[in-house]
Formats: sequence, C-alpha cells, structure tokens
Amino acid sequence: MSELNRIALLIDCDNVSHNSIEGVIEELSKFGKVNVRHAHGDWNSKSLSGWIERLHPHAIRPMQQFAYTKGKNATDSAMIIDAMDLLYGKTVEAFALMTSDSDFTPLVMRLLESGLPVYGFGEKKTPQPFVDACSTFIYTENLANEKEDKGSDKPSAKKKKTKGKAQLRQDAALVKLLRTAVEQTSGDDDWALMSNVGKYISNNSSFSPVNYGYIKLGELIRATELFDTEMRNDGKSLYIKDARK
Repeated sequence: MSELNRIALLIDCDNVSHNSIEGVIEELSKFGKVNVRHAHGDWNSKSLSGWIERLHPHAIRPMQQFAYTKGKNATDSAMIIDAMDLLYGKTVEAFALMTSDSDFTPLVMRLLESGLPVYGFGEKKTPQPFVDACSTFIYTENLANEKEDKGSDKPSAKKKKTKGKAQLRQDAALVKLLRTAVEQTSGDDDWALMSNVGKYISNNSSFSPVNYGYIKLGELIRATELFDTEMRNDGKSLYIKDARK
C-alpha cells in the first residue's frame, strides 16, 4: 500500500495491554500514516493507568466512555460508532483495531465490505473469528516491550521470539498455507515469484510473519527449509519452489 494511505487506529483499552503500543505503531507505518489515534475506555478506572502514560508520547487521543451500568462495558459501542463516523467521513483509507474482543468481528466485516483493509492487533486470547476476519492480524505479545529490569518501568527494545525450523514445520496450518500459495502462483517450471506468493497469502488469510518472529515473509520461508530459493534479475527478485519438486 502507498505510504500516503491514512490509517485510523482505534484502541479498546479495556481488552488489550499498553505494552505493545510502540510495536503496533511501528507495524502500521509499513502500510501508511496513522493520522487518527483514538484510545477508548473509562479513564477514571485505575486499570488504565498504564495506558495514560502512553497517550502523549504517541499522540493518542483519549476517548472517555463512562460505564453507565455497573458490570457493563460501554466502550465497545462507542468504538463502533467512532469507526462508522470515520468511515462515512472518508478521512481514512484503512483501519487498525487494537482489541482482543470478538464482538468487533461484525465491524471488521462491515469495514471490509466498504473496500478498506482492517489490521487487527490483539492478545493470544483473541477468539479466532476476529483473527480470521481481519486483513492482517498480529498478536501483541510479539510486539510487546520487555522491561529492562524488575525495578524499572522503562521499556527496552523488543525481543524477537523467533520460531525455529522444527516449530515452523510442526505448524500444519502454516505449512499448508505456504505450500498452497507457492503452488497457486508458480509457473510451469514450479518457481513462484515471492511478491506473488505474498499477495496470494494476504488475499486469503490474516497471516503475518511477525507472529512467528520474522519481519519478512521471505525470512520465514527460508527458515522452514521446505523451499528452494533463487535470486534473479540481479538480486532484485526472489523466487521460491517447493523442495519436494
């Protein structure tokens, strides 16, 4: 996507940790400019104290939502209304939803129907329907900052939790996805251009190599050692082929 694409980041602070916000914004910078940053929640709640410290450094606008009834969360409705206002205002070309709540699945589907991509970010407890609905979904645990030490609140650089060959090969869904993508985009010689493989995967799933500890798809594919790779066009184009062929 173009770097000019404007992205609206809507955060459900009641259902996701503040520790990964830096990583989320870094990931979104690959797709465009995050010009709308709204954090929804009841800011009178002590549970959001960690989020309060993250607002100003990242130019995030707090959106106050009081709990009108004890035990009921009104944040979901407010966040959905916010998203629809932005959609009809036509001020953004993409949405990013930071939440672990599957109640937002219908919202994702509605935004997709309008032709806008939806990038999802949530914890590993996020229900699968929401994960699958997003254009791309990344687990926030893979983006969270580690503490420098137990007595410090200052975050250190993110640690890459990279999965090795054995772990990747044991993931049957991943192996099937990669092999299918290569098969569907390969030519008569069984070689497939990496960019075409990536497009096929993004069009058919919410997959992201970040969930496996890799920045680029090509790095993950090489790590599985299930494919042969070859650089062409003076090192500008990467081609891959199923090693079984």
